[in-house]
Amino acid sequence: MKSEMAETMNFQVTGLGLDKIKLDSPQSFLDQEEVEEAEDGQLLEPEAWRTYVERRNALQEFLTSDLSPHLLKRHHARMELLKKCSYYIEILPKHLALGDQNPLVLPTTMFQLIDPWKFQRMKKVGAAQTKIQLLLLGDLLEQLDHGRSELDALLESPDPRPFLAGWGLVEQRLADLSAVMDSFLAMMVPGRLHVKHRLVSDIGATKIPHIRLMLSTKMPVMFDRKESVAHQDWVSLRWFVTIQQAVPEQFELRYKLLDPRTQQECMQCGIIPVAACAFDIRNLLPNRAYKFTVKRAESYTLVYEPWRDSLTLHTRPGPPEGLAPSRLGKLGLSLTTPSER
Repeated sequence: MKSEMAETMNFQVTGLGLDKIKLDSPQSFLDQEEVEEAEDGQLLEPEAWRTYVERRNALQEFLTSDLSPHLLKRHHARMELLKKCSYYIEILPKHLALGDQNPLVLPTTMFQLIDPWKFQRMKKVGAAQTKIQLLLLGDLLEQLDHGRSELDALLESPDPRPFLAGWGLVEQRLADLSAVMDSFLAMMVPGRLHVKHRLVSDIGATKIPHIRLMLSTKMPVMFDRKESVAHQDWVSLRWFVTIQQAVPEQFELRYKLLDPRTQQECMQCGIIPVAACAFDIRNLLPNRAYKFTVKRAESYTLVYEPWRDSLTLHTRPGPPEGLAPSRLGKLGLSLTTPSER
């Protein structure tokens, strides 16, 4: 997928794609009108003006394909997603590829060979490396945004002479932006952790296993806001992960009553382990607001989890004051919600 993205976003700086520009396009028609105006005003000689038009069209082609607003918007969306992901250390024998770490391939004895104190230290290194990587990604994306704004302003300049005089700088700017984009795409995928010290202590074995540490990403856990609904004294919660893991995951669901009014209402909270993507919480108070959060259960290999999804739901009002449930039954009123009928 990475190579596909890189191929899609690969900048074609050499030659600037002049052979792809169609002279009968609407933009070329507008440029022809500008040629006539420029010739009338004698801003440039005809040959110089044709060079200007070709280079200006090439720059427009670059901005609408290799650095288009649509592609930058997609990268901003991916960046926001990465800020919500969970990051883990994966321990792999050197002969295995990333993603093959299942119980059948990676024996649990691998963890038994690793020094626990050194592994905890590596988790801190992994968290620091992840934070730095996210900061660098944000900086690279900002450079791409700024570069596009600069080139846009250059196209809008009414005087073609500075454009031609500074064309060498424009070509260098395009090359720089190409390098920035390449770095951004390469950094989108978490890489190998740099280990300065040996994680496996001297166990007196004749052969110490060769292992490598990788940073891996798991997509964020998010509430399904259409399917999560509140009833009078209970809620039905649903959540999902964009890319499901091969092995079933464990989640941690938290809830609490907002603005409790009594000491007893302060007890309206809890932490619930869940082994599915759905759960119903009952015995809640009617006509009150509750906050819910969901995340993956704690893992030994988790290094960084900057975000967790939260949802606020308001339970439905209870029966009118002064009317007991038995009285409501005599009046022929039903206590069932529309979804329970």
